[in-house]
Amino acid sequence: MQWEEAAQGFSAMGSEARLKVLKALVRAGAPGLTVGEIQERTGIAPSTLAHHLKFLAAGGVVTQEKVGRTTINRASFDALENLARFILSECCVDMTRKAANNG
Repeated sequence: MQWEEAAQGFSAMGSEARLKVLKALVRAGAPGLTVGEIQERTGIAPSTLAHHLKFLAAGGVVTQEKVGRTTINRASFDALENLARFILSECCVDMTRKAANNG
C-alpha cells in the first residue's frame, strides 16, 4: 500500500459519524446494509448519511452495489486489513534497534 492510498483510507474515516457508519457496516458483515438500515443503526440523517457514505466509498473502505433501486453498502474488509497492516508494519522497530545498539 502506498502512502497516498493509506492517507485516503484513513482520511475517509476521519469523523465520528463516518466511524459510526463504518462500524455498523463491519458489524453487518458481508451481507452489508441499505442506507435505511444504516440510518436506523446510527441515527444519522439520510442526507448527511449519503455524504458520509460517498466519503467512505471514495476512500476505498466501503463498497456500494446497486440492486434494483436499493444500494447495498459493505465494509471493504480487504482495504481495512491493508490499512491496519500499513499502520502496524513497523511496530516496535525502533525498540529492536535501540536494544541492538545497547547490547
